[in-house]
Amino acid sequence: MKQGDVEMTNGSKLDLEVLKEECHPIDKEICSASPLPMLVINEEMKIHYANREACTTLAAPMEELIGKLFSTYFTSVPAPIVSHYKEVMETGKSLEDETLMNTTGDKIIHVELILKKSTISPNAYLYFKDVTQLKEKERKDHMNVHLLSNIFQNASEGIVLFDIDGNISDVNQAFCIQVGMDKSDVTKRNISWFVPENAHYKIDKIKELIVEHKKARGEIPIRKTHSVSIVEFTTSPYVHHKLHMAILRDVTEKRQMEIQLKRNEELFKGLFEEAIDAIVLWDQDGRVLKANTSALKIFECSLSELLSKRIKDFVYPLEVQKFDLLMEQLTISGAVRDEVLFLMPNNQLKHLEFTSKLHSVDGYNMTIFRNVSERYQMEKELRESEERFRKIFEGSLDGMLLTNHNYVVVDSNPEVSEILASPKENLIGKDVREILNIDPEEDKYAGYLRQLKEEGQATYQKSLYQKGRLQHVELSSKYNLLSNLNLTIIRDITEQVEMQEQLRKSDTLSVVGELAAGIAHEIRNPMTALKGFIQLLENSIGHEHEMYFNVITSEFQRIESIITDFLVLAKPQAIQYQETNLIKIMKDTVELLNAQAVMHNVQYREHYQEGLPCIIAEPNQLKQVFINIIKNAIEVMTQGGFISIAINETDNGMIHIEIQDEGSGISKDKIKKLGEPFYTTKERGTGLGLMVSFNIIKEHKGTVEVESQVGRGTTFHIYLPKI
Repeated sequence: MKQGDVEMTNGSKLDLEVLKEECHPIDKEICSASPLPMLVINEEMKIHYANREACTTLAAPMEELIGKLFSTYFTSVPAPIVSHYKEVMETGKSLEDETLMNTTGDKIIHVELILKKSTISPNAYLYFKDVTQLKEKERKDHMNVHLLSNIFQNASEGIVLFDIDGNISDVNQAFCIQVGMDKSDVTKRNISWFVPENAHYKIDKIKELIVEHKKARGEIPIRKTHSVSIVEFTTSPYVHHKLHMAILRDVTEKRQMEIQLKRNEELFKGLFEEAIDAIVLWDQDGRVLKANTSALKIFECSLSELLSKRIKDFVYPLEVQKFDLLMEQLTISGAVRDEVLFLMPNNQLKHLEFTSKLHSVDGYNMTIFRNVSERYQMEKELRESEERFRKIFEGSLDGMLLTNHNYVVVDSNPEVSEILASPKENLIGKDVREILNIDPEEDKYAGYLRQLKEEGQATYQKSLYQKGRLQHVELSSKYNLLSNLNLTIIRDITEQVEMQEQLRKSDTLSVVGELAAGIAHEIRNPMTALKGFIQLLENSIGHEHEMYFNVITSEFQRIESIITDFLVLAKPQAIQYQETNLIKIMKDTVELLNAQAVMHNVQYREHYQEGLPCIIAEPNQLKQVFINIIKNAIEVMTQGGFISIAINETDNGMIHIEIQDEGSGISKDKIKKLGEPFYTTKERGTGLGLMVSFNIIKEHKGTVEVESQVGRGTTFHIYLPKI
């Protein structure tokens, strides 16, 4: 670079800095902060300042933009519109518009722009956004919709939409022409009406193939107004909302031509014309030399029109580059097969699959075309169907597993991972029996599998430990719901099972209550007589038999105690709730049972929180609960030890009473049965004491939790609400 060039460059930068300084600081700040490309236009309609996004979009540096007339970048827009933009900026109005802009290198982009007048200077703001790609996508979407409509309405073949019973839902104009009737008359009839009776067996065969989700192809006679024609048909099952589609091509004339061709022994011509696929012969320049009927139908033109064109003339402009590359490959390899989008003279867009070979017939090149637009539509519908299934599968509130016939998991939804506490990647590829710890030899599971195969569906329940608790799950399976896949729905029925267990216990308590009332009544009557006669005998017999009467009296008292427990079950006692000091009740209970504790070499460790608030309760009932639990604790500690008692306030507004012994402990399977009628771990116990205690705590809106370890002891946790 010459020295003079350097000085000129430095001078230009200096001018640029001057221009920047002249731009109002707030305008400059607004422009720089804008997330959209933005230009500041001065009163002379020149670009005064530009942000980085504007420089990027217009592909020009700041030095090139500043000082240029803003209209420089709107040369692709009619002059009146540009003049209107100037008028808007001069009058201070606002404007939103879509238009074209020129960037560096004469590239044209489609933009959305906003013109606003600055509120703090004579300048104007020009915001713009490049929406070229969006507009191109809208154009393509429009063309696709147009394509689908044209395929149905303008297809030269007759198209019929019908249900499985043959009732016609819709037809195109070509079919109406084929049968010589109006569309309104056609749609009132069944397909069988258009087929002569001697060919109805073909309709039955087509229905069988559709039920099996298969396409049907062949020929069938069709009644017209005054004659019968032969058509080639292709049926497709389930193209839209349980409707099926048939494409019918009138081949009456072609069949007559075939007879003539056979008579003239023109085998090649016959094969050429009989082909359902389009066949085109062309020279080295790509010009069409010969084409069959199918080619004329696909390219929507007459033979004379087709012979005047090259194949490339039909290629959609955006696909020309791809087509040129395929032709280069054809030149190198001598054969090529692919798909390209073609634009027909009637503006239909068709996806054509073609196979081309060089020097195939008499030294000319041959290309065979097949219209696969229908396949593209079916693939699109299939993708949409798969997407709908995936959304339902993933969003289901029930756990869903897809398994193969070996019961190996192929897919699972998020709910399964939630229920089984296992991520999806740990489930895929594993056997269901491994996931749920099911013994393959288990009779119940073997019966479930047998029923699944024989009846197509079956249900199985399994209990397993998850998240530190016993969990019950139910498996409901359907065999071969999808292609070689079984669907299994997994539900967490833990709450349901627990509720059923609670109902069972409730029913048991009801029966026990009725039984207790009867037993207590029947026992007390003879007991009264026995006690009276014993007292009489005691007064008439000497002191040498006093010990026997003491034993008899003690046993009577025990029977009275059991009867009292029965009556508590049979008839709830009147409860008078009042403010109760739990610590006082507990101390009274400990004092009451202290003598029994000393006899069993048991000592107490007590810890009570100071300032513990009172609760609303029935003191005598709570004392009965504490007596039952502490008495049990003393009796199970045959070798002596300590009973730890603590009362504290919890963070969630409850009073926590903890009673811990050092006995032999209780196994987990027995803990859940505590509180059931007549269930006890003691040799002479009835099980009624704990059941009564649990009911008392429940009536006080509290809960009881039991934790135990065999050989280490048992702890009762009682939670009661504060006032």
